[in-house]
Amino acid sequence: MKRFLLRINYDGTNFKGWQSQKHGRTVQDTLESVLSEITKANITVVGSGRTDAGVHAIRQYAHFDLNLNITPDQLIRAINSKLPDDLKITNVFQVVNNFHARYDAEKRVYKYMITSNKSPFNRFYKTCFHRKIIAPENMEKCLHYFIGEYDFTSFSKSNPDIKSNICTINNFELHKENEDLVFIISANRFLHNMVRRIIGTIVNISHANIDPEIINKLINRKNPSHKLISTAPPQGLYLLDVRYPENLFI
Repeated sequence: MKRFLLRINYDGTNFKGWQSQKHGRTVQDTLESVLSEITKANITVVGSGRTDAGVHAIRQYAHFDLNLNITPDQLIRAINSKLPDDLKITNVFQVVNNFHARYDAEKRVYKYMITSNKSPFNRFYKTCFHRKIIAPENMEKCLHYFIGEYDFTSFSKSNPDIKSNICTINNFELHKENEDLVFIISANRFLHNMVRRIIGTIVNISHANIDPEIINKLINRKNPSHKLISTAPPQGLYLLDVRYPENLFI
């Protein structure tokens, strides 16, 4: 039995998220269906984490086990020949047999895109806060308050399966690209809705021109009910990359 790691690229517009569910098209279900068809076996894939409906991935990862004599290159060609146009495998790696796509991840990196150009051509890939004042200089002042190890309960959706809400954000940047603002945030782990709630909160603080020091109070409250905390739309969010220790790859 060999364990393989898929590197996956998808447009989340027409998916109901990553995780398998009874109703609705998901990335996990689509991959498992194609892999099972190719290998003539019942294949289950384990992702590095969940993405919500409408969220995109530049580099999502998932592992699965296969008792078949096949190379990574052969797997790529076979899988991509049967996948829909909004989902693609960009690489396949053989990994050690105890590798876990979720628990062995050392870092996750997300990108969030805000645009001032509300257009029919970017409505599924960027967010336009047309009723908010978008002030990059105010937003940039917020970023360093999130860097470090904190309990991010205030910025997450409740999930009884998660035992700890402590995460370490090690980098948070804001770049201007033409008509867009691009946030890059990386951490050891993220909670459900965490990135989108952080972005939504920054937009609200910037719009109201509030002292960003309030972020400390929001974090310490450990309660997401504050009026400044809101969840930004999904279409501007991209899972950019997941990093693993090199010694886990064969």
